[in-house]
Formats: sequence, structure tokens, C-alpha cells
Amino acid sequence: MEKTDIKRWQRRLAAARGDREVDLLFVGGSIINVFNGTVERTSLAVFDGCIVGFGDYPAKETVDLAGRFVAPGFIEGHIHIESSKLTPARFTQAVVPHGTTTVIADPHEIANVRGIDGIRYMLDQTEDLPLDVFFMLPSCVPATTMETSGAALSAADLKQFLDDPKVLGIAELMNYPGAVSGDREVLEKVALAAGKMPVDGHAPGLTGRGLSAYLAAGPATDHECIRLDEAREKLARGMRIMIREGSTAHNLDALLPLVNPKTERRCLFVSDDRKPGDLMKRGHLDHILSRAVASGLDPITAVRMVTLNSAETFGLADRGGIGPGRRADLVVIDDLEDFRISSVWIKGVPVARYGSYLPDEQARNNALESGPLPIPEYSSRMLDVEDRGKPVKVIGLIPDQIVTVCRSALLPSRSGRLIADLREDIIKLAVIERYSGQGGHGIGFVQGIGLREGAMGSTIAHDSHNIIVCGADDESILTAVRRLKVMGGGQVVTSGEIVIAELPLPVAGLMSDRSISEVTAGEDGLITAAKKLGCHLPDPFMTLSFLALPVIPELKLTDRGLVDVNRFQLVSLYD
Repeated sequence: MEKTDIKRWQRRLAAARGDREVDLLFVGGSIINVFNGTVERTSLAVFDGCIVGFGDYPAKETVDLAGRFVAPGFIEGHIHIESSKLTPARFTQAVVPHGTTTVIADPHEIANVRGIDGIRYMLDQTEDLPLDVFFMLPSCVPATTMETSGAALSAADLKQFLDDPKVLGIAELMNYPGAVSGDREVLEKVALAAGKMPVDGHAPGLTGRGLSAYLAAGPATDHECIRLDEAREKLARGMRIMIREGSTAHNLDALLPLVNPKTERRCLFVSDDRKPGDLMKRGHLDHILSRAVASGLDPITAVRMVTLNSAETFGLADRGGIGPGRRADLVVIDDLEDFRISSVWIKGVPVARYGSYLPDEQARNNALESGPLPIPEYSSRMLDVEDRGKPVKVIGLIPDQIVTVCRSALLPSRSGRLIADLREDIIKLAVIERYSGQGGHGIGFVQGIGLREGAMGSTIAHDSHNIIVCGADDESILTAVRRLKVMGGGQVVTSGEIVIAELPLPVAGLMSDRSISEVTAGEDGLITAAKKLGCHLPDPFMTLSFLALPVIPELKLTDRGLVDVNRFQLVSLYD
């Protein structure tokens, strides 16, 4: 509420005193009180989109909860909307029925592709949505100098967005070596927060003096912990710990022991990346809540970790709990075990009921739809790797994680060129720059995907989102690259010269304006096709997308070559 709107404020106070009818009175249920950790059997009064009181009130409309529970609207503290492959309006339709009423998003995926225009697109596309979407300004575009992105954003570029009310702070500081060493460009971006806005962290595995230097640079949160001891150290040094349970990185089981009565107010649940199939079939934050409670966490503590804790982390004092003066963002829940959601209300307006999204959304202009990608026509020689009679470095996958390990293998060869070793589950990996038309590319090998034939390709390759393709043979890889070029971005599965399955993503090569059911069907078709070719990963394209991310240890591949993330430098393919 605007502070200057005194008359509106006075009307709300009159409703709170009981001097005028409230708009809604929720009766016959229990309120989850995240302030004192109790469940209250009482009625709840709402007026003008705001909670005004408890108990009996004269009301225009009464809502019978029939014994259900009312929780504050769920707040997603860290997510990349682009990872859902859905435009913001379609993403809203997907998550609101699961109780999500506020999202703090980092648009660095689309910013890496389209720069300032990408940020403006996300701001524009989230206007007038029922879902309240806030943004953290991407601090690492590109994430490093060891890859080619579609844009490079300086502190001066970001400064123009600081006065936008939807901008809350500076997004995850992925260049943690730069922050630790005091890199001027990194610090200039952090300085935009001026100590008044939060700065999100991103420092996998960082401990000791390095962690101290990183914290002194300004980051206050971290969502990259995969080990309990790491999370405990970061929490002890003042960080808020975001326990991530996404579509690729599953850290809930490892980190849940961190949460106890002494620490839980400094912990949040987040998803980071959530693919459309998981949103549709499993849910969003409601799924994390049910998982956490099934693992023994107190239900009210769990709810607090997606409401009040998230709100306080980002300075959103008008939400996060059910109390007078706060927004009437409410989730009606059948039970506190499975967290089945019967209805969702945003500012006192029903927006979802029994899994159905209620508002009638109008079509939106997706101005960032791309045409054919500006990449040259490649021949098979682009994929040649000389056999020097010595081992090569291989990216080794770790199940359910986005971190990898550096392995070594002596690969078979043909005509003096290294080829895949299918007996050892090692196939070729290529990252191809898709912005300048110059044809830059990096070639490597990856172990653990399972393909026995064919190839998989995508323009979702964190964070610069160049083309990434893995395959058992060169012909299938080239077919994938050519199809992605014509589609203007998306994902494909190929076998030889045949495209077996595809999912076009015309909005910056990252998102589709189709419904979540259509996008999920396309995604399922890709996974089914990949499995027929031998892939054994539950979500091969999500795994593939992180193999080009040079800020996540240990070994990654960009369009400029192999990156040793621990040393933060490009390295030779050969051992």
C-alpha cells in the first residue's frame, strides 16, 4: 500500500476495528502462525486485499474452510524462470496452483542471451500477473571470461534498473574467485547494492579464508552447498542457507540436518531450476514441503522456510506471515503432510482452485522470438580430435548433482582421430558459439550419459546458452547442430541424419509460449527418444545444460575449450 494513500489506509483500519464489513471471512479452519510456531483455530478477516483481523467480523462473503489449514502464500527465494522453458505468464499458470504467490527470480539466463533487452523483457512480461515476481539483477553476464555469451553487462548497464520496484538486489555472485581477489568489475556490481539491498551468493565448496573474503565482498546467501559441513560453516559465518531441491541438484536430504531450532530462521527452501515436467507432475515449493516433512521436519518450521524466512531475507515486510496489515496471500491446505492445496488467494482474490488456474490471461507479445541461429555450416572436421597417443581429460558425471569430476581415459581412435568409447560410456561433447557467426567451438568428452548411439543437442547451456551437443557419432551430432540452427533454438534428439524428437524454444532459444502441458509433452518425447538410444539419466537435457557452466566444479566445457573450475582457467584436453 502506498504510504500516501491515507484514505485507503483509514478504510482498512475501520475494517480491522469491525466498524465496517470485511470482504472475506475465512471460517471453520486453522491458521498456520509462522510467527510463534502454532496452529490457531480461528476465523480470518480480509479487506481490500489485506489481512485485517482474527475472530468474528461482519463480512460480505464467508469462506468455509471445512477443517483445512491456511498458510501464508509461498515465496520462492531463488529461481530462474527460464529453466522452466515457459514464458513468465505460462510459468505463473504453472506455479500458482501449487501455492506460490511470490517469486524472487534471477534473469541471468536470458540476460546472457539478450543482455539489457532480456532483463526488460522479463520485467515487462511480469507486469499485471497475479504472481508477484521480483528480480535480482544478474551480476555475472557473462559468468566468466572463459566463454562467449550473447551480452556483457557492466555495473553501469545494471544501474538503470535499480529504481524499478520489482528489483530487490544483486543476483548470485557466481564469479567467486573474482570476488575473493577483489576484482574491480565484480566489486562495482556489488557496490550497486550500497549495503541497502541483498546480494545473493554462489560459492560451491568455498571455505576458510576464501569464504571470509567472499563474505567481506558482500554476498549474504548461498544455494550451492552440497555437503552438510560446508553449509554449517557458511551459516556460522553469517550466510542464510538456501536448501536447494530442484530438477537437477537435489540437496534436501544432505542438508536437512542443518535445520534445528537454533538455525531454522536462517534457512530457506528454494528450487533454483525447475523443469516443466516436474512443475506439472510433482509441483513446486509444495513438493519440497512434503518431502521435508516426510523426512521428519516439523510442518510449521517447513512452512516458515518458504514464507517468513524468505520474506525477511529480501526485505518483503508486507508478506510472509498471516498478520494484520499484511497482504492476503493465502494458501488453503488439506493437510500438513502431503500439502495438498485446495485453493490459493493473492491479495484476497482467488487465483487457483483444486489445481486449476482461475484468471483469464491475455496473450502477450513475445518480442524476443529468434529466427535461425547465426552459425556457420559445419563439416565433420569441426569435431575432429587428434589422437596423440596419450590420455585425455573426461568430464565425469555425479548422479543427482551439477558438480562433475575430472577423469582421464585413453580413448580409441579411427584414422588418427579420437572417437567415443561406448564400452566405458564415454561420448563426444561439443559446445558451439551461437551469437557472432564466427564459429567458435570447444570439443571434449563426457562419461556417464549412457548413449549407445545418436546425439542430444540443446541451446540451453548454462550460463551463456551456446549450443551444446553430446553424441556417440559425429553424423548425429552435426544433424543436431543443423536442426537447432534452423529452429532458432530448442532441444533435439537425432540418430544419423534423422531428427527423432524436438522441442522448439523460440523465445531467446530458452522458452516457449506454449502451455505447460504442451511443453511437458515435448520434453517427455525428448527423454523417451534419448532413452531409446541408451541414455539412462532421468533428465538428460537438464544434466547436459550444466556441462558448459564454468563456475561449478570440477571440469566443464565452453566454446573456448575445457575449463578446470578449481583453477579457474582453460586447460588442455590432453593429460
